[in-house]
Amino acid sequence: MKTQYYTATSLDGFLATEEDSLDWLFPLGDINSSSYPEFISEVGALAMGSSTYEWMVRNADQVAKETGSPWPYNKPAWVFSSRNLPMIDGADIHFSSGDVRQAHEAMKVAAKDKNIWIVGGGDLAGQFYDAGLLDELIVQVGSATLAKGKPLFPRRVLSPTLCLISVQQMGVGMAELRYEVNKSSEHERVVN
Repeated sequence: MKTQYYTATSLDGFLATEEDSLDWLFPLGDINSSSYPEFISEVGALAMGSSTYEWMVRNADQVAKETGSPWPYNKPAWVFSSRNLPMIDGADIHFSSGDVRQAHEAMKVAAKDKNIWIVGGGDLAGQFYDAGLLDELIVQVGSATLAKGKPLFPRRVLSPTLCLISVQQMGVGMAELRYEVNKSSEHERVVN
């Protein structure tokens, strides 16, 4: 069982625009020709921040058009927020706030022997990293730049903490980088 941050980023390191738009991402590739189908088959539970969840709620029609459902996951999901957020009908969602370690224990039980996916955003993935719970980063880098936006991973992580384990080209618009988090590293984690 691994806790994985699987995401896409612009070439200059942003997940979304300042307005939380992902529109820049969709023209760059087809999800079915990516590693996503294999990846999601190994996922047993998900975690996402409030901005990611609210994007899903705001774009439910687009999500349904792309995936066949306004909530495309058939796995339990934890949404981390200090605010009250609307529920999506038919979704197995647990709202959580505070330290990610407590929710991570419940997520491990729900995932059984499968992986936990940190869907986004970058700060939530950083909280799992800070707690020593993040095992792997799988980052699809798109051939687009945003200049500003929501950062991929707002943490200072110095080598050799992240070990590059594979690189794969995905068409002409994306490349996938896989990093393993070396938890035995002597380097101190520094939060910006």
